Amino acid sequence: MEGDPAALVRLAVALAAGLLIGIERGWRAREAREGTRVAGVRTFGLVGLLGGLWGELAGRLDPLFLAAGFLAFAAVAVAGHLAAVRLDRDVGITTVVAALVTFALGALAAHGELVVAAAGAVVTALLLSLKPALHAWLRRLAPVELRAALQLALISIVVLPVLPDRGYGPWQALNPYVLWWMVVLIAALSFAGYAAMRIVGPGRGVLLTGLLGGLASSTAVALGLGRLARDLGAPRLLAAGIVVASATMFPRMLVEVAAVNPGLVPAAAPPLGIMTALAFLAAWVLARRSGGPAPGVPLGNPLRLGQALQFGLLLAAVTLAAHAFEAWLGDEGVYALAAVAGLGDVDAVTLALARMADEGLEASVAVRGMVLAAVVNTAVKAGLAAAAGGRTLGFHVAVALAPTVLAGAAFLLAVT
Repeated sequence: MEGDPAALVRLAVALAAGLLIGIERGWRAREAREGTRVAGVRTFGLVGLLGGLWGELAGRLDPLFLAAGFLAFAAVAVAGHLAAVRLDRDVGITTVVAALVTFALGALAAHGELVVAAAGAVVTALLLSLKPALHAWLRRLAPVELRAALQLALISIVVLPVLPDRGYGPWQALNPYVLWWMVVLIAALSFAGYAAMRIVGPGRGVLLTGLLGGLASSTAVALGLGRLARDLGAPRLLAAGIVVASATMFPRMLVEVAAVNPGLVPAAAPPLGIMTALAFLAAWVLARRSGGPAPGVPLGNPLRLGQALQFGLLLAAVTLAAHAFEAWLGDEGVYALAAVAGLGDVDAVTLALARMADEGLEASVAVRGMVLAAVVNTAVKAGLAAAAGGRTLGFHVAVALAPTVLAGAAFLLAVT
């Protein structure tokens, strides 16, 4: 290695990686009596340098030399940990694992992966420093939220990659990979909305509840706030929350379009953008006239595997029906399907039409179908509010959403 500046740089990065991790470990144990700490700044610096030296030697001698060195170091680290356990009864192995990671990062630097080694050291130190925050977060994590996160990982990381990416059935309309990817998209959006609600807290205000809850389910927000209206009154403010949730539905549709068919966004953005602005303006007017605060409403389970499967079946049915209606009835069939689908859900028909537009359906037909579904669904929100919270709440929601519905209807009549 004499006279090799590149080797010196690699060893410097290995040393720096160890020192960075050692600073975090040393700071955490800074109050401990000298000699009682298993490892600190100097030790971790030397571990990183040791990994770098062993990596350099392995590159010149034999790759197995590095494996042998790692195993020998692991044995020493475990022996030191066992001795420490006998002294202070602390069975945690975080420092041991951090030492092994440091050795590996030093070896990685010795093999020329300087950026990766440096980034790994930063991430390792950051992760180690987040112990209090992570433990506090785990204490607040409800079992239903953990299950939801694991189910989201299951459907996205485990199930999605193994599905075939080809069309099946009539018109080759059913692509298992694409359909399930759309299910993952909707589940992720819903989980993101729930997580945002969970972070800010459901009692931070009705409007914020409507805004974040609308990312998960505007229908759930309408029913939840409607039930609150029966118990607590404040119909104007609760109606404003329902209108905000309805307004959030339109940009959510745009996100779905952008994920499936980005080329359709310029055509879909103007009508959905206008409807968004009108709905938010109406919510602001209602909130200004409400005259008082009211609590928010928490959402339920952020993600149920059964619901994901049901949505997948619904999406497959809507996709197949959209192709069938277009083949049998032309554009009018697409509009009829969009109107019927909008009575219950806009996500499935939005994703189906965006996908069809990418496969040959005219962009104007796809956008009109989406707007029609949005208009129908928005009008239905007033009925849901009345059913859940009474006629007064339903009246406020209907009046507030009327300009949005009329704007959507005007777009449908104006575009030929």
